[in-house]
Amino acid sequence: METIKQFELSKEYLESLRIAIEGEDGSFIQESFEGVNVADIASMLEELTMEEALFVFKTIDKQVASDILTELEDDTLDKVIKEMDYQELASYIQLMDSDDAADMLNLFDDKESQEIIGYFDDKAKSLQVIDLLKYEEDTAGGIMAKEYIRANKNWTVVQTINEIRRQAENVEKIFSIYVVNNRQHLLGRVSLKKIVLASDQTLIQDIYEEELISVTTDTDQEEVAEIMRRYDLESIPVVNAKNVLVGRITVDDILDVLREEAEEDMQAMTGITDTVDEYDSVIKLTKARLPWLLIGIIGGLMGAGFIGFFEGGLSKVTALAFFIPLITATGGNVGIQSSSLVVQSLASKSAFDDSLSKRFLKGLLVAILNGLILALFVFGMVVLFYGNGARFAMVVSIALFSVVLLASFMGTVTPIVLDRMGINPALASGPFITTANDLLGLAVYFLVAMSLLNL
Repeated sequence: METIKQFELSKEYLESLRIAIEGEDGSFIQESFEGVNVADIASMLEELTMEEALFVFKTIDKQVASDILTELEDDTLDKVIKEMDYQELASYIQLMDSDDAADMLNLFDDKESQEIIGYFDDKAKSLQVIDLLKYEEDTAGGIMAKEYIRANKNWTVVQTINEIRRQAENVEKIFSIYVVNNRQHLLGRVSLKKIVLASDQTLIQDIYEEELISVTTDTDQEEVAEIMRRYDLESIPVVNAKNVLVGRITVDDILDVLREEAEEDMQAMTGITDTVDEYDSVIKLTKARLPWLLIGIIGGLMGAGFIGFFEGGLSKVTALAFFIPLITATGGNVGIQSSSLVVQSLASKSAFDDSLSKRFLKGLLVAILNGLILALFVFGMVVLFYGNGARFAMVVSIALFSVVLLASFMGTVTPIVLDRMGINPALASGPFITTANDLLGLAVYFLVAMSLLNL
């Protein structure tokens, strides 16, 4: 069993590595990388210049270099592959698992990817990758790998073991042996334990399990992730419309999907309209952030218009202005809390989800309780410390209670409506809900003030 060496990137090692690169000391690079996880090597390459990183790539083992490419951050990967010609790039990509190879080729347009595949020496791998490229990236077909082990139901255990040995050369992790018939239709699975314990001439059809969860090539990747999470699966087979086994998805692929989905939701919640990171260009980052910032500005201008409309009332009771931040901030917080809980529940749907009416009723009861507590607290604080009298304190308290109810309603209903419209419900936890609640909060506050204070 290969031992993974614990690696710690230090300034001293980085300096030694740069000296070795400058002196073209390939033996030092190879020895220092021996036994080090490729993810750690990828992190180290992020600290080098492009010229230094490319020298390292050409010095180390080609399979290791191929594995490192799959671990690089998107910005570094983009720079590295642009420095390589298609033939050199193909020599690395064809050593990857088929799903990683397809992901890499998806960074290029169709013409470029076909040209790169043309340089593959492994024709079987080229056919696998071409097959994967026809699927949408966010489906089971788009994230599955073609490397898996299957056995015909009519084989004996001895035949199956020999086939496992042959196929295992291309399969890094063996979770299950899938059982198929002569037409390659998926029938079930057989565990390694049953194969090892069975006699040599036992037929696979006598020991395999028919109960097996699978997905089709067009299943959305989020649904695949939910299925694997719910049933605690390490891998899941993928079939086409005719139930022919065409690939498998492993837990490491799903971890990548979950990370991507979490990043998308986080960016949606913060008002970023596209998947970006800090290394993207200034123009791309600006385009991703600007739309929701403009919405926030428009909301702020409308809020200023509300305040201007009630300028007469403010001039009579200037203390009303003191509590505007309290009203808007509370409404925003309540709305974000409510929407975040709903978004979380939508992300892990089940067959027993509460109906819209039950969710709304539960949210309403929570809002009423929170609103009453907050309103009573604010009423006491205004009377005790602001000296504006019980009547004015009543205005602030009633307005606050109303805003809590309204913000809770918006936070509960908005993500559900967006989800049913096919829009990412995480948008409801960002600037959208905050801006809307600010405007509604101000309107409620001043309407209550006008009614109770006769403004």
